[in-house]
Amino acid sequence: MAGAEGGGTAGTGAGPAGERARVVLVLGSSAGGVGRHVHALVGALRADGSVAVAAPAATLERFAFAAAGALTAPVEVGASLHPLRDARAAARLRALLRRARPQVVHAHGVRAGLVALLAVRSLPRRPALVVTLHNAVLGSGRRAALGRAVQRRVAAGADAVLGVSGDLVAQARAAGAAAAERALVPAPPTAPAREPARVREREGLGEALVVLAVARLAPQKGLDDLLTAAASLPARVGGRDVVVLLAGDGPLRAALERRVAAERLPVRLLGARADVPDLLGAADVVVSASVWEGQPVFLQEALRAGAAVVATDAGGTGEVTGAAADLVPVGDPPALAAALRRLLADDALRAERGAAARVRAAQLPTAEDAAAQVRAVHARAVAHRRARVG
Repeated sequence: MAGAEGGGTAGTGAGPAGERARVVLVLGSSAGGVGRHVHALVGALRADGSVAVAAPAATLERFAFAAAGALTAPVEVGASLHPLRDARAAARLRALLRRARPQVVHAHGVRAGLVALLAVRSLPRRPALVVTLHNAVLGSGRRAALGRAVQRRVAAGADAVLGVSGDLVAQARAAGAAAAERALVPAPPTAPAREPARVREREGLGEALVVLAVARLAPQKGLDDLLTAAASLPARVGGRDVVVLLAGDGPLRAALERRVAAERLPVRLLGARADVPDLLGAADVVVSASVWEGQPVFLQEALRAGAAVVATDAGGTGEVTGAAADLVPVGDPPALAAALRRLLADDALRAERGAAARVRAAQLPTAEDAAAQVRAVHARAVAHRRARVG
């Protein structure tokens, strides 16, 4: 494993051929939430002893785990299930675990969980295995059926499972997980927002009523439903134009751009943005049309900003928003549009929802809460593993 400082060692690590780590965190390819969550855990868990991260080389570099103080090791956990590649990744991880001899291996995601399970099961001194399930297996057909079967296998083989939403926890328990509970995944801190008037001027919004969505442009985010809802919004409300801003990038961008142009929708695609707090401060209503979510970071940020929120009741969304958002069924563009129209037309209702959002934001878990939960789960998993061996 490479160390925390340019290839040296960190924490209680020994030389490059024999690093020790109390906890090894395993994850696959990540461009966002999972990687940030693991990065936060590295900072918290280092106080208890050396921490290592095993992940694809690109993920290790993107999230700078070594700079955060972790030992690092490239393990190419694939973006999809592949028996030969998964076996190779497991063999690589197994060799690393023999040297590191951790108490806990904590995998993030089903594919990382499978690789970790394959790696630990043949070790003479098996560490406790904890798996956090970050995403649901969606869709139908053979591919989805295989994904659900692997998820059940991973849940049953782990000493403890964390799920980012209640439905994932229920699935883990149904699969026979030794222990399962809802993970705490707080949004990271954000920079203060610039003055809304300045942001509106910069974006050319004037006095428009602004509906804001921030999402990866991918099928899970329900963006076709969002565009369908946008098509039925009035062009003006109370003498103000209505515009929908969609920030983010992803594989559906070209298709969405074509539809917006063909139907002349009141939607502006902004691309990937690093100034989401500014956009939130300038928005009148925030919307999420997702098919499934765990603990959506964007909606946590929207609550902090005191935004009026309309969202589909998908996965763990309602567990995050509580009663502070207007929730509508998944896959129901008319209901989504009706909720948006109601908020756009009522200044007092938007203000009421915004106040409720700030109250709800203050109730959400913190990074300290998440770290405390993981420490407790690790301790119980170690005890469970020792009881099974003893």
